[in-house]
Amino acid sequence: MSDIINLLPDAIANQIAAGEVIQRPASVVKELIENSIDAGAHKIQLIVKDAGRTLIQVIDDGEGMSETDARMAFERHATSKIRNVNDLFSLHTMGFRGEALASIAAVAQVELKTARQEDETGTLLRITGSQVETQESIACIKGSIFSVRNLFFNVPARRKFLKPNETEFRNIITEFERIVLVNPQVAFTLYNNDVEVMNLPVANLKQRILNVSGKKLNSQLITVNAETPFMKVGGFIGTPDSSRKRGCLQFLFANNRYMRHPYFHKAVVNAFEPFITAGDSPNYFIYLTVDTSSIDVNIHPTKTEIKFENEQAIWVTISAAVKEAIGKSKSVPSLDFNSEDAIEMPVYNSRQTEAPIPEIKLNSGYNPFREQPSYHSRHSASDWEKLYRNISPAEIDTVEMQPAIQSEEKKEILSYRGKYLITSLKSGLCIIEQRRAHIRILFDDYMQRIIQKQGISQGILFPEIINFTPKEATVLPVLLDELAYIGFDLSDLGNNSFSINGIPSGMEGIDPVETLRNMLEKVIETGCEVKEEIYEALALALAHKAAIPSGKILSEDEAASLTARLFSSSSPNYTPDGKSIVYILPDDDLDKKFK
Repeated sequence: MSDIINLLPDAIANQIAAGEVIQRPASVVKELIENSIDAGAHKIQLIVKDAGRTLIQVIDDGEGMSETDARMAFERHATSKIRNVNDLFSLHTMGFRGEALASIAAVAQVELKTARQEDETGTLLRITGSQVETQESIACIKGSIFSVRNLFFNVPARRKFLKPNETEFRNIITEFERIVLVNPQVAFTLYNNDVEVMNLPVANLKQRILNVSGKKLNSQLITVNAETPFMKVGGFIGTPDSSRKRGCLQFLFANNRYMRHPYFHKAVVNAFEPFITAGDSPNYFIYLTVDTSSIDVNIHPTKTEIKFENEQAIWVTISAAVKEAIGKSKSVPSLDFNSEDAIEMPVYNSRQTEAPIPEIKLNSGYNPFREQPSYHSRHSASDWEKLYRNISPAEIDTVEMQPAIQSEEKKEILSYRGKYLITSLKSGLCIIEQRRAHIRILFDDYMQRIIQKQGISQGILFPEIINFTPKEATVLPVLLDELAYIGFDLSDLGNNSFSINGIPSGMEGIDPVETLRNMLEKVIETGCEVKEEIYEALALALAHKAAIPSGKILSEDEAASLTARLFSSSSPNYTPDGKSIVYILPDDDLDKKFK
């Protein structure tokens, strides 16, 4: 029997490595920019076309490479960072494995122009699918120009499964942000399809954060600064009142390297818990500095996961640093006795020796045993009890609901704590969570508007300006039509700014800027790709924003209308995101409680 184990050819081995290191265009961006930073660049330009499918180009003014180094850089495991195994535990640079350029060249057409300060001529190198096509001397400025064209041209399956351009470019911006936020000493420029998206001059750390994430953060950042014998914690956290449910800006870095670390994330969130609403999350930009010998960054191909020697001690330090920063700031909510909601305190009157006896008004004609005219005899609403006739509580989740049937017999609706509506059905008590019911109703309404393209817009007397971040702006081209169908009237002012001229009818009194931003964050967070999913994400975000708040007491007419409209829905039992709206307490269970 012949031998069956063979060594893989370099081209195939590089393609396999590319599958781990180069997952999408954003991976190429990350590797090339980190190489430029390691080369000591002070100015870096990133040029992208078709979200990286057609071109990814990185231009830097770094040290450049000699002719030999330029060729060696594309060999697997060729690196200037590692000389022996101990170097793995004292890393101060970004790239070190020597896999990135070889992997990129295996799945793209790569061109490199590079020169050192002392070189009279530079080097031009062209590689396609790991095969060197050209290597020659050229006139070239100091630094390097990497051009990566037609990514995955020779791996059609990988190229086919790339996401739409908007999504891929959003991922590029994510990687770009993670790099620029730890390198404020470097100037960066980002171009997409020949349009400048970001221009970040050299700045201090806070200014770089504001340039990336928006000037609105200026008054919301609290400095974090703590030091122990084994580590430093620095950076900024958001004020408690800037926390929100989604779209939070959360960045955690170790030794100037972005990382994902759920354990340390929990340390920050736990420190905020006493000061923010349940379900909200804080903004934070936390920078850790630890001894390189106490961490291992070599546990994941993308190096976003890091193992620490003493995680518990770091957790305690982070939590204490965040708590101290919140405590020292003046951002902790306090009672405002000048506000309209402040408790009204009685004024002491020294001349008043005795408090007046409260007057009690009695209805002497009231007889509890006399039948009273009910709500049903005074109003007309849908007889939604028929919807549940002959349906057991166990079947309530699966039954297909039909539109409400008109009837003169009406059911009384009770309100409990401004949160629940309670009424009787043939099989027992029906309890409705009123805010969720309203979300269901509004969602159906907005979806109908989008599908039928019949949005009703209410003009604003004084149009408001909304400034989007580059990441938010990448979503807009996909959403503009859908936003118009809902009822938003937007005008493009350029430079990621829009004028809000009109809002959906029925949304008067709601902050349109905050609402629009929440809707975009919802789409970004869920990563919607299909049009139908985008419609649903927009409709749900708007419904959550416009729905009645929990605790609002409804009038009898409002409660009846809400209930009737809910049971006219095709899905009255659950909200679009799967939360229960209706609960039925069967008569049999109720009777058992009183036996």
